[in-house]
Amino acid sequence: MKAIVITRGGGPPEVLQLQEVEDPKIKDDEVMIRIAATAVNRADTLQRQGKHPPPKGDSPYPGLECSGTIEAIGINVHRWKVGDQVCALVGGGGYAQKVAVPAAQVLPVPPGVSLQDAAGFPEVACTVWSTVFMTSHLTKGETVLIHGGSSGIGTFAIQLAKHLGVKVFITAGSEEKIAACKDLGADVCINYKTEDFVARVKEETGGKGVDVVLDNIGGSYLQRNLESLNYDGRLFIIGFMGGAVTEVNLSSLLVKRLTVQAAGLRSRSPENKANIVSEVEKNVWPAIASGKIKPVVYKSFPLEEAVEAHRLLESSKHIGKIILVVQ
Repeated sequence: MKAIVITRGGGPPEVLQLQEVEDPKIKDDEVMIRIAATAVNRADTLQRQGKHPPPKGDSPYPGLECSGTIEAIGINVHRWKVGDQVCALVGGGGYAQKVAVPAAQVLPVPPGVSLQDAAGFPEVACTVWSTVFMTSHLTKGETVLIHGGSSGIGTFAIQLAKHLGVKVFITAGSEEKIAACKDLGADVCINYKTEDFVARVKEETGGKGVDVVLDNIGGSYLQRNLESLNYDGRLFIIGFMGGAVTEVNLSSLLVKRLTVQAAGLRSRSPENKANIVSEVEKNVWPAIASGKIKPVVYKSFPLEEAVEAHRLLESSKHIGKIILVVQ
């Protein structure tokens, strides 16, 4: 099969190459998916830079999610059959023509969603549901601040939170992105380049703050995120675009009974991923099937143009997901 191979750590044009590689082999509890599309995520660019290797035993090729058609099944697989159209959360290998994936990490393509667009759902759905809902217990009537509201995760989180009766605050860096977030249902949109998001959150909440913050910035936002939280507030960190090291005043955690949490998705055990995927199918997939959550795809590229897709992602000009279509 063909796959995008990372030849060494570095920039997109120097290290991403389309090569002929061996087909994957499935284990007894896995399925083989002939890939129709995959999506580009920040983790892919970090892996390209040599900073985010795949978990042991997973494919060395980038790509954390995909959609396609099942081509073969292991002897212990009973739910899926050859020919099923599916999407999946994978530990790696999405940038290829085929991937072997544990059957418990596979999801049906939601009704009303194209096979190509479905490639952009598994990673964001599993990330958002496992963080602010399964762990931080964001519930109806509460408030959430989503940093990077126009990102793939942000656009999904806005729609899911609104569907579940949560008031949504977002930050974004341009008026175009602010407008896109408003269209998706965000209640309070803050341009972090021209406004102090802490002051705006306090103003909009009568000085209280929000109940949950979903943060992909990390170090440079930590103190301000804590200041933005209400009593019993929860901060969930999923990225370190603003650095992983900072100094923080811990007194607010004590006074306001705050909780700080952090987790990635890729490094979780297969059992943990299977549990998340099951919860997502039960709690999130019906909202997609009913049209309450729609795919937000900014641009699609053929797989062989993965370099251009990485450049676009790293420019941060996109709104929503970037898709790679596999021929």
